[in-house]
Amino acid sequence: MWGEEQAESSGPPDWFAAVAEEDDDPAGPPDWFAAVAEEPPAAEEPPAGEPAPAGELPGLMRASDLAGGRRRRRSALGELPPAAPEPAQQRPRPKRRARAERPDGEPESAPGARPERRRRTAEQGDPAERARDICLRLLTGAAKSRKQLADALRRKEIPDEVAEQVLSRLEEVGLIDDAAFAEAWVESRHAVRGLSRRALAQELRTKGVTGEAAERALLQVDAEDESEAARALVARKLRSTAGLDRDVRTRRLVGVLARRGYAEGLAYRVVREALDAEPDGR
Repeated sequence: MWGEEQAESSGPPDWFAAVAEEDDDPAGPPDWFAAVAEEPPAAEEPPAGEPAPAGELPGLMRASDLAGGRRRRRSALGELPPAAPEPAQQRPRPKRRARAERPDGEPESAPGARPERRRRTAEQGDPAERARDICLRLLTGAAKSRKQLADALRRKEIPDEVAEQVLSRLEEVGLIDDAAFAEAWVESRHAVRGLSRRALAQELRTKGVTGEAAERALLQVDAEDESEAARALVARKLRSTAGLDRDVRTRRLVGVLARRGYAEGLAYRVVREALDAEPDGR
């Protein structure tokens, strides 16, 4: 009876107080992580003939078992040092090739050699090859008559027989066509320079184009075309003679038309019409 009263008066045991008393240990709670880091658990040896699984090699720990997870990888001996960067490999520069020299001491001609050197080399070669090069170079800029090309070859001292062979061959393949050249020449010179039929015929003769080829080309300009071209010339020059005496102006304007091959009667008629059309009639 007394024992039961003593048990009721003392009440149930205070387990939390017991835990609190144990926490007052000055040594503090055990450092479980330090223990794990200092003494890694021994890995089980795999059966004979089987490789050890990854993460269970002796002396190593899994990254997930260390404090901080996979963010810090450490071995049993500490942190792994960062890998040193590999030195960049430099490609060796190619050496410049020395230019070959000819027996005379000058460098050998290359594709990018100066035009003067290439020209001198060509002049020392086959005359027929030189003649073809000269003609093709002249024909590249504009159409030329056969006489124009023959004169150019003569100035370059190409033998006459070689020049005739080259020119005949170029004529066969259509690179030389005096009839087509005459038509293009007449059309351009009449439209740009305002030349008359007589002046155009004279220019064709100097280019070596005569006969039927010249006559067919001159058919492009008739009498009405000549009158219109003469009026346009006088209209352009009329302002430059303003203020001068009428006779002086007449002589100057007629001279402009005469130098372009216009007949005297046509020239005076066109000039007189232009001066009469001015407001003061001068």
